Amino acid sequence: MEELTVVFARLKGLLLTEGKAGRAVEDLAEAVKKSFPGSLGAGVSLMDDQGRKRSTGYTDDVVAAADALQYELGQGPCLTAWAAETTVQIDDVVSDDRWPLWRKAVADLPLRSTLSTVLVHDGRSIGALKVYSPLPSAFSAQDRKQLALLASPVATLLGSAQPDSAPAAASRALQAALGTRDLIHTARGILMERHGLDADSALRRMLSEASTTKTDLRAVALSVIDGTAGSSH
Repeated sequence: MEELTVVFARLKGLLLTEGKAGRAVEDLAEAVKKSFPGSLGAGVSLMDDQGRKRSTGYTDDVVAAADALQYELGQGPCLTAWAAETTVQIDDVVSDDRWPLWRKAVADLPLRSTLSTVLVHDGRSIGALKVYSPLPSAFSAQDRKQLALLASPVATLLGSAQPDSAPAAASRALQAALGTRDLIHTARGILMERHGLDADSALRRMLSEASTTKTDLRAVALSVIDGTAGSSH
């Protein structure tokens, strides 16, 4: 936490140009990594100036590789945290079956457990903050809370640093992301009402359905809304 305090103090009040924002994100990622002893790396995912999702700042190549595979496959903990506006924890990548394609793709990486949480600025999901560990069950419930707490000031800083040079592209991509998020929220609400589930249980049911059918969370949400999924179990 001390490292993050120093970074925030240095960046507070600074008008972040697009170039400066890139360095700021790298500094923040490094500080987040140091706040979680034993972590393999940390990173921040934002929209780039073409409106695409990518790791804007990361501490280690393994973070960039794991994230790139998520975007290529359209599934993974970071994307779920972003789309569902939540915190996602994996205790062991080897045995977690929520994202089967991504799990298989990262099998050769030194990655066993992860924490990912959404970044929200002005009521909008602008990205996700994540930490990875080479050890299973590396993150505690307190770590989960700490990452979620860190996300707020990080989102405030980086949200104000979004470049103004490509608002149309960012807007289109953001609308797509928000559309997916709204679909997931709607489907989750349907499952909660239909089966008397709480929010977390409803989301887990959709993730399980995605794993079983080898589709992404958006497709499952659409099928729930259409009444073709989530009617059993």
